Amino acid sequence: MSVPATASRVDVTGGAAELLRRLTATYGPLMFHQSGGCCDGSAPMCYPDGDLIIGDADVHLGTLDVGLDRAVPVWISRAQFEYWRYTHLTIDVVPGRGAGFSLEAPEGVRFVIRSRMLTVDELHDLDDD
Repeated sequence: MSVPATASRVDVTGGAAELLRRLTATYGPLMFHQSGGCCDGSAPMCYPDGDLIIGDADVHLGTLDVGLDRAVPVWISRAQFEYWRYTHLTIDVVPGRGAGFSLEAPEGVRFVIRSRMLTVDELHDLDDD
């Protein structure tokens, strides 16, 4: 089975993409950082792009095309990436309020992660091994 050159580590559901478009209209360009367990467990945290300082201790998982001029970058701590390196993450949105500082909290919803293992073909396509 051949995997297209577009294999990725991260994706977004339609509902989450729609919310990201609305949040972008309010806050400007956005970013995600996959939380490592503080505050809201392992929730994807959404911030105005640049509000969370990214450094050598972070890994860029990819970008989310949500139908805007600019894609939304997604980051994870390097230590957590080592545990999740074989996992594909999909950012979704569900009703309920999270306990973190993510931008969607006032909307009465929260971002969550859906995950699955990457296939061998996807891993080769990502050239990660």
